Amino acid sequence: MCALLADSRVLELIGDIMGMVALTYKVMPDSDVEDVSTDDVVEQILALKDETYDVQLCESKPLAFGLKFIQVHVVMNDGSGLSDIFEENMRAIRGTGEIEVLSMGLL
Repeated sequence: MCALLADSRVLELIGDIMGMVALTYKVMPDSDVEDVSTDDVVEQILALKDETYDVQLCESKPLAFGLKFIQVHVVMNDGSGLSDIFEENMRAIRGTGEIEVLSMGLL
């Protein structure tokens, strides 16, 4: 049975069976970077493309005292490490600070 699970065709089938998951993220701008525009970060997050996820909605929202955060809604395959890949891609964007998962659910 272990040899069967190592077969890539079986792993692909398991990935197809697992379905999709929807995640909502809260992304804070990096306080160490001056002149961070949340609108620019929103555009760059919307431009992220990968076959494992689809950014459905990304918008800047008020937090408090003139501060803003970015709310990101993404749908991806339900698989090990896929949300980590998306989070790493967001962290690579200049001006991105803390990233928090607000909600996660199966579709």
